[in-house]
Amino acid sequence: MKYDVIVIGELNVDIILNRIDSFPEMGKEKIAEKMTTTLGSSSAIFASNISSLGVKVAFLGKIGDDNYGGIIIDRLSAKGVKTDLIVTSQEFNTGATIVLNFDEDRAMVTYPGAMDHLVIGDISDEQLSHAKHLHFSSCFLQPGIKRHLSELFKRAKALGLTTSLDPQWDPAEDWELDLKNILPYVDVFLPNERELMLLTNRPDVESAIDAVKDIANCVVVKMGNKGSLVYEKGKKSLKAPYLNDNVIDAIGAGDSFNAGFVFKYIKGQNINECQKFGNLMGAISTTRSGGTSAFSNYANIMKIAHKKFNYK
Repeated sequence: MKYDVIVIGELNVDIILNRIDSFPEMGKEKIAEKMTTTLGSSSAIFASNISSLGVKVAFLGKIGDDNYGGIIIDRLSAKGVKTDLIVTSQEFNTGATIVLNFDEDRAMVTYPGAMDHLVIGDISDEQLSHAKHLHFSSCFLQPGIKRHLSELFKRAKALGLTTSLDPQWDPAEDWELDLKNILPYVDVFLPNERELMLLTNRPDVESAIDAVKDIANCVVVKMGNKGSLVYEKGKKSLKAPYLNDNVIDAIGAGDSFNAGFVFKYIKGQNINECQKFGNLMGAISTTRSGGTSAFSNYANIMKIAHKKFNYK
């Protein structure tokens, strides 16, 4: 195998505004004291951070032939992610997200650009066959793939890959996803609590899990500073979070959780260990600005884990 993980997903840059004096109002101008331009997108943050843990990762997505596309390629490559499979469009610009940070919450506006135009025909069985695991994220930002997700995961399973899916937020708030035909081919389903409730049209996490437990293999619900909840084979496991007493921002914390969970999962660790390590990586992400800056290499990540969170 060339890769441990192939990531298929959206690609954009994040333009992050921090220390904003108050929330924007129509017709008024507000001031942000700090701006950062960095690698964005759930999929890219996941790929970057799991690669930093020592996993061989390839990325398949679509960008424009522009400066932002160059930033994405450079940042992924610097983290050791193979970018050969990324498609460069001459027609569409690279996507970008404007992020307004307020403590542990944020507001975002995204221009999808080229990532709107990645289609199932861009993904071959040969490309998939070079990896052990497929991770897909942000299906609602990728309409060219969303309606073919069951086909994609079915193909991956037929080729012998393990699989994971993080649906992420639906900007249209329609929450139409064919879970019945997708989840049987997904080994690890990774929504956050609000996404799961909206996808299942249920009022709480418990009933939302009940709605999918007969079709899902392993449901991993991210719950922010409440930790995470895992449902697998009739058993539920609620684990408390590692709490950071000085949160810089929460951008990419969920994607970092995914990276930690999948890192242990592809190594054959039990689900409890996967969940524990996911919680840890999510917390580590909040110690630096942006979704990737806390993740340099495994040794340094573990230094933060031991020093800041007393991880053993």
